Amino acid sequence: MTLKVTSSSFKDGDYLKPDHILSAAYGFGCAGGNKSPHLAWSGAPAGTKSFAVTCFDPDAPTGSGFWHWLVANLPPTVSELPLDAGNPAAGKLPAGALQTRTDFGAPGYGGPCPPEGDHPHRYVFTVFACGLDKLPVQADTSAAIVGFYLNFNTLAKAVIMGLYKR
Repeated sequence: MTLKVTSSSFKDGDYLKPDHILSAAYGFGCAGGNKSPHLAWSGAPAGTKSFAVTCFDPDAPTGSGFWHWLVANLPPTVSELPLDAGNPAAGKLPAGALQTRTDFGAPGYGGPCPPEGDHPHRYVFTVFACGLDKLPVQADTSAAIVGFYLNFNTLAKAVIMGLYKR
């Protein structure tokens, strides 16, 4: 079996719906619902002790992309995150899961909001099957450090990509 990720919120390569776009509260000029999409996965390899989920925009005009969401330490029995699981106030993440700091400066999902007139950006949602029970990270850990630990502790990963253009 191969690790596979799907979503009832969007199909791989589709444009993301307004529900998933950054809200006006962030001040970047978008007015979406800022809800993380539903994600489900299957086919985890033997030895999986936890999962992590990230959302990254490689097209952001920063020189280093933009991290929109990072969740670590999802229990190995979890195979799905519901709509809006990335909202820290919603309480939809399973016990033990930890959201870490995004490039917005705080933990939690921050939706797409590329510059007006820019080409469609890719939003890459990745599910990682990890060989550790828990990555040694905290809520204020940067995406680069989370990525470092994922690089050395990933048994398999699967990707689904959504697009957005203003």
